[in-house]
Amino acid sequence: MSRRPRRNHTPAFKAKVALAAIRGEKTLSELAQLFDVHPNQITQWKAQLQDGASEVFGSGGSPGPTLPAIDVKSLHAKIGELTLENDFLEGALGKAGLLPSAKR
Repeated sequence: MSRRPRRNHTPAFKAKVALAAIRGEKTLSELAQLFDVHPNQITQWKAQLQDGASEVFGSGGSPGPTLPAIDVKSLHAKIGELTLENDFLEGALGKAGLLPSAKR
């Protein structure tokens, strides 16, 4: 008795199978043969789709995940700090003769 290797199905495939099950045009056994998956798996995917469908139309109607607020003040402080470091290192390398003079 040989076992089939484990398969990973894409979310798009799962949705396609679950939608076909929800439509009810074919029986679970027909869908299982058509998509080459076990009927229990189709039932699980159908239940997941029905449970998760409310999230699509959830409250707030936000189109996607919200981005965290950007702290512009801290970003400007970091830019200033890095600019000072670059100027200091450029000067130190220039005095040591390691910086090409074409950049000056």
